Amino acid sequence: MRDLLAVVLGGVAGTGARFALDGVLLHEDDQFPVSTLIVNVIGAFALAYLVARVWPTAPSWLRAGLGVGLLGSFTTFSAVAVSLVSLSAAGQWMPAFAYLVATLALGLSAAWLGLRLGRPRGAVAIDEVDE
Repeated sequence: MRDLLAVVLGGVAGTGARFALDGVLLHEDDQFPVSTLIVNVIGAFALAYLVARVWPTAPSWLRAGLGVGLLGSFTTFSAVAVSLVSLSAAGQWMPAFAYLVATLALGLSAAWLGLRLGRPRGAVAIDEVDE
């Protein structure tokens, strides 16, 4: 029950933060979705950082509240998909392609950086282990 409450509270906070950012960075359906890109890159970094730094010792309710709740409601794959479809339907093929590439490249880079920076000092990264 504590995990569920943490998800609900985190979801409220993440949704509110997402709504606020979308209100600041408005765009039409046929325009490049800057707010969605920013939100998802920030979310990828934050989740990766938390996974590296907090998850190993955090209780399940905290992981659920921060991961699924806060960051799960802050970021969204469905917004990426809708933005791509909207841009494509408006004939904006190059912006749609640029958005897809930027989402993947920046999101993966942010996650890599988050894991790297979140790793406790002295810990060895998986890619640094000799076989």
